[in-house]
Amino acid sequence: MKNLYLFLFFYLTMLTSALAQNALSGKVTGTDGASLEGAIVYVPDLKIGALVHADGQYTINYLPKGTFLVQVSFIGYAQQTLSVKIDGAANQDFTLLPSSIEQPEVVITGNSLATSLTQSPQQTSEVSNQYLAENSSTNVIDAIAKAPGVSAMTDGQSISKPFIRGLGWSRVLTVNDGVIQVDQAWFDEFGIEADPDAVDRAEILKGPASLVYGSDAIGGVVNLIPERPMPEGEIKGEIMSNYQTNNGLVNNMFKIGGTNGGISWGARVDYTLAHSYQNAVDGYALNTQFNNFNADGTLGIHRKWGYSQIHASYFELQTGILDGTRDSLGNQLRNVAYPDLNGGAATYELPTLQEQKSYTPFVINQRIRHTKVVWDNNFAVGEGHITAVFSFQRNQRQETNDPTMPNTPDIYYYSQAATYDLRYVSQNWNGFDFSVGTNGLYQASESLGTLMLIPNYNIFQIGGFAIGNYKYKGLTLSGGIRYDYRKFTGLDHWVDTTTQQPTTPNAVNGYHEFQGFTSNFSGPSGSLGAAYNFPHQVYIKGDFATGFRAPNVAECGANGVHDGTVVWEIGDPNLKPEISLQGDVAVGMNSKDVTFEVDGFVNSIQHFIYQHGLQSVYGGDSINNTLNAVGLGAAPVYKDTQGVALLYGAELSFDLHPMAAQWFGFNTTFSYVSGGLRNVADSIKVLPFVPPGRITADIRINLNKIGRSNPMSKVIRNSYIKFGLLACFEQKQIYQQYAIYNGLDALTTPQQYAASMSATPGYVLFNLGAGGDIVTPKGRTVVKIYFAVNNLANTTYMDYMSRFKYYAVNLATGRVGVFNMGRNISIKLDIPLEFKKG
Repeated sequence: MKNLYLFLFFYLTMLTSALAQNALSGKVTGTDGASLEGAIVYVPDLKIGALVHADGQYTINYLPKGTFLVQVSFIGYAQQTLSVKIDGAANQDFTLLPSSIEQPEVVITGNSLATSLTQSPQQTSEVSNQYLAENSSTNVIDAIAKAPGVSAMTDGQSISKPFIRGLGWSRVLTVNDGVIQVDQAWFDEFGIEADPDAVDRAEILKGPASLVYGSDAIGGVVNLIPERPMPEGEIKGEIMSNYQTNNGLVNNMFKIGGTNGGISWGARVDYTLAHSYQNAVDGYALNTQFNNFNADGTLGIHRKWGYSQIHASYFELQTGILDGTRDSLGNQLRNVAYPDLNGGAATYELPTLQEQKSYTPFVINQRIRHTKVVWDNNFAVGEGHITAVFSFQRNQRQETNDPTMPNTPDIYYYSQAATYDLRYVSQNWNGFDFSVGTNGLYQASESLGTLMLIPNYNIFQIGGFAIGNYKYKGLTLSGGIRYDYRKFTGLDHWVDTTTQQPTTPNAVNGYHEFQGFTSNFSGPSGSLGAAYNFPHQVYIKGDFATGFRAPNVAECGANGVHDGTVVWEIGDPNLKPEISLQGDVAVGMNSKDVTFEVDGFVNSIQHFIYQHGLQSVYGGDSINNTLNAVGLGAAPVYKDTQGVALLYGAELSFDLHPMAAQWFGFNTTFSYVSGGLRNVADSIKVLPFVPPGRITADIRINLNKIGRSNPMSKVIRNSYIKFGLLACFEQKQIYQQYAIYNGLDALTTPQQYAASMSATPGYVLFNLGAGGDIVTPKGRTVVKIYFAVNNLANTTYMDYMSRFKYYAVNLATGRVGVFNMGRNISIKLDIPLEFKKG
């Protein structure tokens, strides 16, 4: 009985404590004192917010004790951020300044706590929700690839891999839904499994980010940030539909979500399909069609102790693989097979128009599935807090590339992984705070197909870090240290060359495809940076950082013919980790009329891993004639080796948005990077896929801002029209051996070989956009309309970052490769649904 009394006393004490909630309230107005109804007050670190009511008041309940950055945003006004201490009932008013652009103010990537962009020493770019809505794309990386310093290596319209300042592949880390994306994207034809419709905005951290994320982030981080939970008392939905003319793309999405009593929830489903894209030279780029299905759901709870949230998602992509084979007239051919007539050898046929516009990929295709569950927690500990984020991820990557087996994937990699991130974030002591933590992952992958280029493997990784920040007036100092350990185990594998099934060691017809090995990688990383905000909105910031990257599975254990490059690739389990050392500095201004920033960087990478063609003792390429499991034998041999790489470059962004003429806006960016290996032959001196210099420019006219009394605003709000330009320079820095790496030495067309060894011409594209919100007489938005035209002049161009530039010669025109997409008109309709308003 005594124990029961003690339990009741403890329970009532906890209940009373829970009822004594911390809360933040206040008023949000413009400079004229008018209430800004509909503005959003949001606490990024706690993922909770509130809607501003007609009287300008807002209230956020269910908050833990502590000091947090609070962000206030409203269309037509500059975002405002302020650190607010929460201890009981706190009050904070905000006054927003009018602005014609959506200014990036808060950055969360690479930091323990959300911070102002100008106070973060690390170089970070943002791709806003407004930009994503107004511009058309065919995949999530394509949507963000115009940010300064960011580009995309493309393999058609459905697959793009991010490159940051000339580094990509396993050197750029993707964070999606708050966790590291663990998939099997170690080759250039493997894309990023992320739903474009689920990305609210993106942050790109440029430079080594191993301090927070561990291995694989020496080039930077692409953080795909999901939509915020609904404000308290709101239940809203959205129907979105997009159609594009060039590729017949159709994208439909439905979502719904709400928050009530501190419990938030949401669900989304979307489907995209597109037929082959086209251009003026090639017609349809045969077998570039794709379809993509996505679904996700979220359930979370906010209380005085913090919050807990579970998010689950499913991604599925089926995409064709362009073959590039042509007839003597330059027509692209569809590969087929008739095993009963020719013993399984593929034949080629001219496709019909119906097949060219088909939404179903042909025999050669990829099917990728990614399932993910994320458990995100934040627990208050005094005025500090503990974050604990866990995920389970399953990745299934299948490739069907044998026309004699049209429904059988001969490549099938199956991976399961778990990640964790545990950290303590302290309270703020007179401008100083710190965080300590550990994070890592475990991944197990096996091949279920008949063609193996890499072994079955396991990865175990753990790292610990400590980060400190100090702010005094306009000065911010930030620094930290980290140590990582990764254990990589490649499993021994024998295969029967007649049945192509696993067999026992030394069996009859046995082939020892992979020898088992264990590699251990470890190393430190760190950073030290500072930012200073001068009067008149001028700032300077710089960062000096080291990064750590352990070799991936292909670099450690590959042994066989890579079907995507038609060369024999050999990994090396004795490779050393890459160590990056980068310094960068930026100067900028963020005023009411002008936003400007210029930054430069130098990045040196020790033990840089690259593939080097082996030479025969008789001269020329070394050819491996060993019969492997599937009969792919004779091929040039490339082995992973290491050297020293040096990259340097600069980025500039300029945005003019005069307060005296809020109807006008002008934005331009410039990006340049150069990268190469040191003390090597000229043929491999330049790193592959270092993007050429690039300029973007946009003029935007905000139609509702023209004139003092615009009758259009009663029917259409936030209306705009914009004109854009994208200019890519000629790329003269050519990695000359990449032609051989893609099998071009086996071809007999001198035009193709010569074109692959020459500079890639520059090009200029013009773009057009328009849109606005159609509203009722009471001001409720009925539908948002976005109209965009990419490549307005239907320019024929070949982007240096496209893998299609190495495809076969068009004998009718003499041109090599398959060109990029021609003119594409996009129409997007976004219908907001409001079920309950807080």
